[in-house]
Amino acid sequence: MRQQLAQTPDKTLVMGIVNVTPDSFSDGGRYFRPEEALNHAETLAAEGADVIDIGAESTRPDSIQLTSEEEIRRLEPVLSELRQRVSLPISVDTYHAKTASFALEHGADIINDVWGGLADPDILSVVAKSGCEYIYMHNRKEPTDDDIMRVLLAETERGIAMCLEAGIPQRKLWIDPGIGFGKTFQQNLKILGRMEEYCELGYPVLLGTSRKSVVGKTLDVPVGERLEGSLATVAVGVMKGVQSVRVHDAKSTVRTCRMVEAIIHAS
Repeated sequence: MRQQLAQTPDKTLVMGIVNVTPDSFSDGGRYFRPEEALNHAETLAAEGADVIDIGAESTRPDSIQLTSEEEIRRLEPVLSELRQRVSLPISVDTYHAKTASFALEHGADIINDVWGGLADPDILSVVAKSGCEYIYMHNRKEPTDDDIMRVLLAETERGIAMCLEAGIPQRKLWIDPGIGFGKTFQQNLKILGRMEEYCELGYPVLLGTSRKSVVGKTLDVPVGERLEGSLATVAVGVMKGVQSVRVHDAKSTVRTCRMVEAIIHAS
């Protein structure tokens, strides 16, 4: 039976990232070897992560797009062992229908799609038939010249409708504003400042800002020095109502979430 993201009104879920890629922007292939990836997943779980998110393709701007066959080749040795290593829900980060199908047959509980069904529409029917949870992320090929919040909300609403029409149950759908994807630096900041509007769409929201360029450009720091800025975006997200955050640094993020939640509940 598939595990689900356990939504609770007083706890923000922390999704820990495991990149089985040789060219990740954040860790430079540190967990590319299966055993290293598995050990890292165990570490994230021990540090308090609520779900493990595995990605086999780097999404940095200059990365090489993988075939589903190569993506599956990278995922297979990790998925085959991960369920024995951790008891948490497992999310697989892919936009390929074939990869999603493989992942769901080999232990994955959730599909996290950075293209929200736009890159491979068949992924929506795969998800619908499986009954798994699906994370729709907003993305676009080029930044808009229009008001970013108006465009983000309108395009996400169209994405939600597309998911529902494909047969994905409303209760199984999460949404993600796609910070850093098809948006300018200033647009990313504006979205973070107005996240409550995105949360008002009525679906649980996943926010992924960890170590991203919006942090690096704001603070003028390299990837290895973006923890404080990433935690600041997490705090803002929790204050504005997101239900989950996707991060590289689980322990510090869990503590940040619990502190912000305590402040919210006390008031």
